[in-house]
Amino acid sequence: MKKSGATASASTLIDERIALLSDWRGKMLAKVRKLIHAADPEIVEEVKWGGTPVFSHTGIVCTGETYKNAVKLTFAKGAALNDPAGLFNSSLEGNIRRAIDIHENEKINEPALKALIREAVQLNLAVKGTAKPKPKSKSKPKPKSRR
Repeated sequence: MKKSGATASASTLIDERIALLSDWRGKMLAKVRKLIHAADPEIVEEVKWGGTPVFSHTGIVCTGETYKNAVKLTFAKGAALNDPAGLFNSSLEGNIRRAIDIHENEKINEPALKALIREAVQLNLAVKGTAKPKPKSKSKPKPKSRR
């Protein structure tokens, strides 16, 4: 895991969040975090939107949210991903995002989750590769003052 100043701070905040969740949710968030990094060692950790762990690689791959009854992995471009194992079980009505709600004592299909992470990273890389570069702003030369 890369640790720049911002990333190290985000990683520390995520560590703290996991520690505060002293029940099954903390253990589950730690487990999926480890799986995310195993799937893509170049994942960058961020914290956004009031403390939500965000896992990125050339754009957001997924978030790791915790709720009373679930740990939710929301994939930013989930609707564009293949999910042959049927991991997505939440936010299915949206046009862009898809999520996986993991409940207490639920087993994770680790190979399928890692494949989904890798596919999300590849999608981010492909989208970035096809994005048109922003046009350079043309600054007008300043008129010379006549004194």
